[in-house]
Amino acid sequence: MEDLINDLTPLILFVLVTVAIWAALSFFSSSASGQDKRLKKVTRKGLDENENPTFQQKTNIIQGIVTAAKAMASPMMPKSEGELSEIRKELSYAGFRSEAAVSIFQGIRFITLLVFMVPALIYNLNKYGTTYTSLQYIIIFSAMGMYLPKIALSFVKSSRQQEIFLTLPDIIDLLVVCVESGLGLDAAMRRVCEEMKDHARVMCQELGTSNFQLQVGKARKDVLRELGERNGVDDLRGLTTIIIQADRFGASIANALRVQSDSMRTKRKQMAEEKASKCAVQLLFPMLLFIFPGVFVILVGPAAIKMMMSGQF
Repeated sequence: MEDLINDLTPLILFVLVTVAIWAALSFFSSSASGQDKRLKKVTRKGLDENENPTFQQKTNIIQGIVTAAKAMASPMMPKSEGELSEIRKELSYAGFRSEAAVSIFQGIRFITLLVFMVPALIYNLNKYGTTYTSLQYIIIFSAMGMYLPKIALSFVKSSRQQEIFLTLPDIIDLLVVCVESGLGLDAAMRRVCEEMKDHARVMCQELGTSNFQLQVGKARKDVLRELGERNGVDDLRGLTTIIIQADRFGASIANALRVQSDSMRTKRKQMAEEKASKCAVQLLFPMLLFIFPGVFVILVGPAAIKMMMSGQF
């Protein structure tokens, strides 16, 4: 029996890793929002791709992966509406807003759980048997597999929010220039998307989604409010609130944007000064552990060797 288990272990690991990679690809492939997909369909490029058999085959494969991930996500789906809303919010902050995002994410968590649990189960049962030590290791590896996707999601979310925070002042400055040159806010947002798509990729994608919502007839205040809420960045939420208030009371949008841009640049400057002030303290421990011992050996070593050779030490 043990020989059979040992022979099947590589095959089981290969199957689990293949399923995990397959599910991960489906997760990232379906991260685009439904609005972006509909916008792509009405363009000539999107129509050409739909007519391409290769594109159709790829779409069918992705749909099959999504269906499989949804089926595997059933054991991991949250029971309460509050928990489901929290997961959906975290995925939205990371940029994954498709209708199947929650199901795919929970399916990936279930797959990684199996990937970590099954090898740990086989190995520990062969080595320790049905003991408390074996159970401990199995639980530890299962927990690692379950929470690894959450850690990855948190990293993607923080990286995306950091990019939005760093590029937002430049976006606002270009909006100010466009508005002061006579463009309306909607046209200014479209112009910003065209000019800064390489420098501020994430923010331009968000503005593009907002432009599409405006074109289909959604109210501007609702579009701006949703822009601030779906990314989880406080500065972006404050910016959209200021634009909504200025539009509502008839104030100058350019002045409001300029004030917000100056405020954000001051905040970034203060954060840089804070990090610079912490550098001296943060460098203290690496210097004590890695630099000072080497310097001490170089400076004191020759004198200590001479003292030992002369018999004085």
